[in-house]
Amino acid sequence: MSQDLQKFTDPAFDLTILVQGFPGRSLCHGGLGWSTIALLRLEGRVVVVDTGAFSARKAIHAGLARAGLTAADVTDVLLTHAHYDHSINWVLFPKARIHIGRVEMEWALPLWGDPVLPELYVRALAESPRLALITDGDVVLPGIRAVRAPGHTPGCLVFQLDGERRRVLFSGDAAKNRAELVSHAADMTMDEAASRGSIEMIWRLWRDRPDTLLVPGHDLPMVLEGGVPTYVGERRAGVAAWYDDDLSKTTLFDFTRAPNV
Repeated sequence: MSQDLQKFTDPAFDLTILVQGFPGRSLCHGGLGWSTIALLRLEGRVVVVDTGAFSARKAIHAGLARAGLTAADVTDVLLTHAHYDHSINWVLFPKARIHIGRVEMEWALPLWGDPVLPELYVRALAESPRLALITDGDVVLPGIRAVRAPGHTPGCLVFQLDGERRRVLFSGDAAKNRAELVSHAADMTMDEAASRGSIEMIWRLWRDRPDTLLVPGHDLPMVLEGGVPTYVGERRAGVAAWYDDDLSKTTLFDFTRAPNV
């Protein structure tokens, strides 16, 4: 499976997909949590959009290294929401300003024992001098606007980046994958009606500019072709398992495509 990083360019920014999101769930071991992690370079800033789960740490460092960077070079982290698979690795970036929705933090901070909320990391973030709370409509960084998209969590945000030739929508888990976008329904949401409204809002922003690239929380980037969400790039996902008595022998499960396709 290729380890090349997906890259998209615009005169105003460079976008690299550090870790590709995957539209799946674990059946027996809790959350799979393979979420999208993106890197932006714009106007002298180095920005990471969502930070993944613990399992993504090696891939984050490797992706930054291939981009000629280290975690200490990151100036800003944008978090779409507080769930562990999107937020927990904010601690990797020692010099970054950490941006997250005010509504999201107000919801998340009192919780204890939620299945997918890293409560100790949320509390540490709340006490950090590097925390920047943002609200709907805020211009977070040059060219980047926060748009509240509740449903999955009460304070989910979509980040809208407007460049000269391209718009990018980071939908996070307001629209996790292509199936949610096409069906206008959401899996794992706290409020189905709110999620449907947020997905419809994302569609309006997507249709507003024909050059828009949508980067979902758990899937490949997409563009609209003839009004239909179409993947950009090739999926990279798989698991190697030891079913033999020899460590040199593994069985590969390739998740890059559906079975029999």
